[in-house]
Amino acid sequence: MANTKEIKNRIESVRNTQKITNAMYLIASTKLTKARAELDKTLPYFRLQESEMKRIFQRRDDVNSHYFYPETGRKPAETYAYLVVTADKGLAGAYNHNVLKQAEEEIRRHRNVLLYVVGEYGRQYFMRRKIPIERSFLYTAQNPTFRRAREISNVLLGLYNTRKCDEIRIIYSQMERGGQPLVRKTQLLPFERGQFGKKEVHSGEIRKEYEFVPNVTAALENIVPSYIAGYIYGALVESFCSEQSARMNAMKSANDNAEELLGSLSVEYNRVRQAAITQEITEVAAGAKAQRKKRERQKASG
Repeated sequence: MANTKEIKNRIESVRNTQKITNAMYLIASTKLTKARAELDKTLPYFRLQESEMKRIFQRRDDVNSHYFYPETGRKPAETYAYLVVTADKGLAGAYNHNVLKQAEEEIRRHRNVLLYVVGEYGRQYFMRRKIPIERSFLYTAQNPTFRRAREISNVLLGLYNTRKCDEIRIIYSQMERGGQPLVRKTQLLPFERGQFGKKEVHSGEIRKEYEFVPNVTAALENIVPSYIAGYIYGALVESFCSEQSARMNAMKSANDNAEELLGSLSVEYNRVRQAAITQEITEVAAGAKAQRKKRERQKASG
């Protein structure tokens, strides 16, 4: 059984660790609030872009762009480019593990995969397993900005436009209700025509015609790069929010476990301390009894 000094040292160690986990919880909470605010500011712009793309498809029949699957004669993809969004560090529960597990499943499923990674955790993970990475984007996971999203978008669009890949997909985490991260796998390019809505003309509606300069395809291809960059930016912020939420949950669990452990250690400390006091009292009483008997024997012999 440990003595009181050892238990006190352990209690102090747990309390010091609890201070760290509590500070990390507060930091994650602050980062989460700030990131959500930044995302809310930019969402209207990208939703407007999406609505414009929907308007083009609902009003025009002559849309022909390599960013969209052809209406007929679609060929199966051969080369896939994956953007995998992870964190720069751990201590966030299963946040990184779930994303990387999904990525490995996709790599096993397809023969030709070009891997692009956001986050130091993911880069180290694939390097340890000797899985080739085309490029990793440093310092992006902890500080998602539209400029960095545009940089990633330009790299991926360059691949697609030069036909070095047939499909571009992204794997990231999205924060659901309750703060639990949910892994999402989304195809960025090419688009399905149906995802921008089918043409709907109601009775009595006057069909509005729009003029596109120089043509509808050129106008659409000017919108698409910004739309892709906006989607990637949203995914980066969503992943960052999910990471902070997961870290908050992990630190809360650590704090709760620390409280439970401190309670158990306090009970053990009191038990050991009481046992030590009882032993001291017993030894003092036994010594006093021995001295009394000694004096009685001395009196009897004298």
